[in-house]
Amino acid sequence: MASLEEWKIQLEQWWNQALQYIHQIPQDQLYAALGVLIFTFLFLILVRLFKRTKSNTIVLSGLGGSGKTVLFYQLRDGSSHQGTVTSMEPNEGTFVLHSEKAKNGKPKPVHVVDVPGHSRLRPKLDEFLPEAAGIVFVVDALEFLPNCRAASEYLYEVLTKASVVKKKIPVLIVCNKTDKVTAHTKEFIRKQMEKEIDKLRASRTAVSEADIANEFTLGVPGEAFSFTQCHNKVTVAEASGLTGEISQVEQFIREHVRP
Repeated sequence: MASLEEWKIQLEQWWNQALQYIHQIPQDQLYAALGVLIFTFLFLILVRLFKRTKSNTIVLSGLGGSGKTVLFYQLRDGSSHQGTVTSMEPNEGTFVLHSEKAKNGKPKPVHVVDVPGHSRLRPKLDEFLPEAAGIVFVVDALEFLPNCRAASEYLYEVLTKASVVKKKIPVLIVCNKTDKVTAHTKEFIRKQMEKEIDKLRASRTAVSEADIANEFTLGVPGEAFSFTQCHNKVTVAEASGLTGEISQVEQFIREHVRP
């Protein structure tokens, strides 16, 4: 069995042979190989970091009384909590969707944040948007017309935020309370909100750039506004928080927070 000293001599010989081999390689080839090695190493690090930091946060937003909090509890435990009152503080939790708890395997938990819709509390939305994998904007389909302009203004604010546009965060407009006979359809709500946002776009464009420095513009100049023109994907769905019919919301969540 070789002694420690013999191993040391052998290692020195291998090291010297390696140095001789390296010196024989042309410098341009050596630098190219070194560059490829460094690039590959950095690329693997970035891939690992990206996978590690992929967001699992879904943000619920919309006017107060639209049913965001009821939707939050339906997603978490399948209960409407008797039509929970309007929240004054964000409801926040990380959990496996209630509909997936009985499934085999280990579904990925979702971090859901229900942001209060009161105008004075909306700045809290900015705390969560940078980490959002998706935004669920809840609209009251039953009392839609009296709140159409206010809801459209709030949605306009969301769609023009830098954190939403730059990261192309997908938005699902959920027409809630569609279990009621007098509720408006999602097609009607979509068209009306597009018309309101088109009006807002025209009026906001007239404002000086200094007043809208942190916003992005919506739509295509000279064309009527449509959600299809947004930088990020905007879709419309129907739901009923009270009856638990929220399958389209869950589908949106799983599309952007993989199980």
